[in-house]
Amino acid sequence: MGRMGDTRGEAGPGLIEQVALPDSLGLAPEGEEAWIEVIRKMDSVYADLVASQVELEEKNAALEEAHQFIGNILSSMTDVLIVCGRNGNIRQVNAALEELTGRSEQALIGQPLTTLFADDMIPTVSRLTERLQLERAVPDFEISLLGPDGGPVPLSVNYASLYDAKGRVAGTVLIGRSIGELRRAYQELDEAHRSLHQAQQQLIFTEKMAALGRLVAGVAHELNNPISFVFGNMHALQRYGQAITDYLSALDGGADKRELARLKEELKIDKVMADILPLVDGTLEGAERVSDIVQDLRRFSGKQSEPKQAFDLVPVLNTAAHWVIKSAKHKPEVTTDMPDVLEVFAHKGHIHQIVVNLIQNAVDVMDETARPRIDISCGRNGDRVRITVRDHGPGIPEKDLAHIFEPFFTTKPIGDGTGLGLSVSYNLAEEQGGTLTGDTHPDGGALFTLDLPLGEAAADG
Repeated sequence: MGRMGDTRGEAGPGLIEQVALPDSLGLAPEGEEAWIEVIRKMDSVYADLVASQVELEEKNAALEEAHQFIGNILSSMTDVLIVCGRNGNIRQVNAALEELTGRSEQALIGQPLTTLFADDMIPTVSRLTERLQLERAVPDFEISLLGPDGGPVPLSVNYASLYDAKGRVAGTVLIGRSIGELRRAYQELDEAHRSLHQAQQQLIFTEKMAALGRLVAGVAHELNNPISFVFGNMHALQRYGQAITDYLSALDGGADKRELARLKEELKIDKVMADILPLVDGTLEGAERVSDIVQDLRRFSGKQSEPKQAFDLVPVLNTAAHWVIKSAKHKPEVTTDMPDVLEVFAHKGHIHQIVVNLIQNAVDVMDETARPRIDISCGRNGDRVRITVRDHGPGIPEKDLAHIFEPFFTTKPIGDGTGLGLSVSYNLAEEQGGTLTGDTHPDGGALFTLDLPLGEAAADG
């Protein structure tokens, strides 16, 4: 057997070739063959033992590596982990629990689970353990551990059954996280959400200002007409007022009928009397028009979100188109397909801004088009309204379709756009329960479709 041990790991001949049977034994050929067979069997058994030993060592190494890997995971976990046997005694805990309770794993192994909790928590733990007999897991409940100072450490935990390889209950697993940590995480998430919301509002306002800058010429022209009308009427009223004052002064001074008749003819008092009320009405109309435009500007540029209101959509679309077209260097032909009146209940300023952005984009992409044209339509479809803006430009490249509503995405040269118009418009549409989509029209050009709910007030009408 000592010679067998010497052959371990050698690549040379086996036992059969190494053992020489002496002639002095006087074995018959049959006896010699029997010995050779025995030695051969011993050689085979030893080879199997060596292979089994190697395999066992390999499996031992893999097991140690897996054990170390699992240990590293458990020590890296920030969540508390407690594993109990079927008898309810602790079998394993992780570093997070040791840190939270100030007690080592060695001190806890074999102790009842209830040793981790204050007396007032023990009935709760017992009820949860009873529930596990009926359910596989008890998720998301709050419980308090005993801290290092004896005070409560609140946790949000999941409690589940542990099963062996045959599917039998082998114990329980409790995983939890400090509620203080959760609160901090929620607070950080809330602060991040508020910051994101503020950034979004700032982006919307920035885009409004950029759009307003582009629309200044159109808005100025829009204001110029009623202001000029008011000025003209006021000059006429000033003259009429002077004529009436002169005539009343003569009347108050005791002028005779002939003098009054002459003054009446000279000052054209009859014409003044006929014109003065229409002039006042026209002036009021012009002033109201200026007021409406100013309100539109305030609504368009204001940071605060206006409340929803019932309004006629058609004038809003016409005003948006008028502002953009008046400020355009190359003014496109505009065709419209709209009803006389289309009542909606929505955020008027938001719709105005979306349509301004869509029409402005249409104008920009047709800057080099020989015969630029924009088609604007709106109509009611059940309890929704659909607005479309189509240009007759080059259309949207296929590779850009998935990105047109992304913030800061633009195909314009640097300095010619913020890349926010469509992104802001998309978000404004969603805020109102609507959708904004863009595609290339089958006959060419880009087609943007704004689909919005009519709102309850308009739908009832």
